[in-house]
Amino acid sequence: MKIGIIKEIKDNENRVSISPSGVAKLCQAGHIVVIENSAGDGSGFSNDEYEQVGAILVDVEKAWDVELVVKVKEPLPAEYQYLDQQMIFTFFHLSGVDPKLTGVMLASEVTAIAYETLEDEQGGLPILAPMSAIAGNMATLMGSYYLASFNQGKGMQLGTVLGKKYGKVVVVGVGVVGRHAAHVAWSMGADVYIAGLDRQSGCQFIDSKLPGAQFFLSNHENIRRHVSDADLVVGAVLNKGAKAPYVVTEAMIKQMVPGSVVVDVSIDQGGCIETSRPTTHSEPVFIKHNIIHYCVTNMPGAYPRTSTMALTEATMPYLLNLAEQGLAMFKTNKNLAKAINTFSGYVTHQQVAQDLGLQSEYKTIEQLL
Repeated sequence: MKIGIIKEIKDNENRVSISPSGVAKLCQAGHIVVIENSAGDGSGFSNDEYEQVGAILVDVEKAWDVELVVKVKEPLPAEYQYLDQQMIFTFFHLSGVDPKLTGVMLASEVTAIAYETLEDEQGGLPILAPMSAIAGNMATLMGSYYLASFNQGKGMQLGTVLGKKYGKVVVVGVGVVGRHAAHVAWSMGADVYIAGLDRQSGCQFIDSKLPGAQFFLSNHENIRRHVSDADLVVGAVLNKGAKAPYVVTEAMIKQMVPGSVVVDVSIDQGGCIETSRPTTHSEPVFIKHNIIHYCVTNMPGAYPRTSTMALTEATMPYLLNLAEQGLAMFKTNKNLAKAINTFSGYVTHQQVAQDLGLQSEYKTIEQLL
């Protein structure tokens, strides 16, 4: 199969979809890999490194003119002109991005294979997980940074000072993002409160990993009470493939102490904090109701080398099978089939169709294959 690796154009998105070691495996398996000029530069991988393992250096048009395009983030408007019946393997987050993208892909009959909805046999999200871990680590670090007074924060340092804890961190969600954000906050020495829907698993996690942190059930009243005096709130809610629900309301934000910080890691899927809106690495924050909001939609892009290496490791087993078998790999595995969001001019992920109001253009992938 002919595979194209694209240079990302999203603001400060320096990740590349495959490292040279991953390209080497594809070439060794007999596939043709073309890579857009300088696609790996931001992650510290040179053109020479890719050419040495068998990749062919090309311009942007030729990188898209392949059977399978492999990216990191969703196609942006400047890239719509290249969409033409390819398979595209990337993070799409269709429920949370501009719905025009879905319309363009349907018209172009693109097969959208989404990292974030690809499931393993246990129902986990093996490609989303490493990026979620990096974003979770970042969430607390960015929150701590923007609490500084020179960033218009309230001036509360998260951590211990001579054995006394300072700073309250509330993490809403106990998935990969939430656990990593909570662990960083706990390691710094802050008071950590974690909201989740399953008390038993939440408490087990805290008892084994974060002794001294506190778990509380995620409901409106509990979240309202804990958010009101929090220094940092991390939104880490995931609804697979779907738009995130607002669990922190605008009314709750208004009750917070001025200069506090919220980090909405769910922003890729529309955000779980009602006052959130997408931001970029160039302009990462805005202030609303005197609360600093950090809502960058591609947080792991800040650490592109780590992210690229982790992403390659996660995608490679699926990518090798996809290159060898094509769409046939999805026919017998319903979990893998959940990765396909659009196919042959139809939306094939029910939740995406519902969130975008495209139920009339929805068919199951089993029907279409």
